[in-house]
Amino acid sequence: MTIEVRRGSELGEEYRTAIAEVYVDGFGEHLEYFSKDRRKLVETFEHMLVLDLFHVALVDGRPAAIAACTDGVEVSTRHDARVLRKHLGLIKGTIADIGFRREFKQSWARAEPGTASIEFVATAAAFRGRGVATALLRHMLAFPQFKTYVLEDIADTNAPALGLYEKLGFREFKREKVRHTKRTGINAYVSMRLTQA
Repeated sequence: MTIEVRRGSELGEEYRTAIAEVYVDGFGEHLEYFSKDRRKLVETFEHMLVLDLFHVALVDGRPAAIAACTDGVEVSTRHDARVLRKHLGLIKGTIADIGFRREFKQSWARAEPGTASIEFVATAAAFRGRGVATALLRHMLAFPQFKTYVLEDIADTNAPALGLYEKLGFREFKREKVRHTKRTGINAYVSMRLTQA
């Protein structure tokens, strides 16, 4: 198995759908309110991924894992409310628009020089447990312009991700209780940080 990491923009628009498929594989359970149809979710969300900020782990040429890396000022997703409504309908599209605007439109509050925000880490179901996300994150942790890396809003129920981040040296620095536990099963969002020498 050969793993190659490339920036989404280097792969180009022809990879956008395949990258969105990995996004939906990784976050689909949190998107099921909008639709249980995987294809519909891919078509809905593919437009919003800022490919220049997403890095893609390719296994034998196929996107297998993704993660965005920003300086905390740039945002890694830019959604269009009209596209959300087109695919999800007026009500669910509007709810998605409001939720995404609240969660993803603003810059990171603690943006500091030399600090990166790693976001939307996801692995395609077929490649989980094979070291693909580890290879992708190690690639990103070698970026020379960053010394500190932050992962925010990791669901406390996502034990595999939390274990991977701890294995790479990340440590928890914040835990925020959520109000939607009954709907999602998530009790808290965990934030982790890694500072390299």
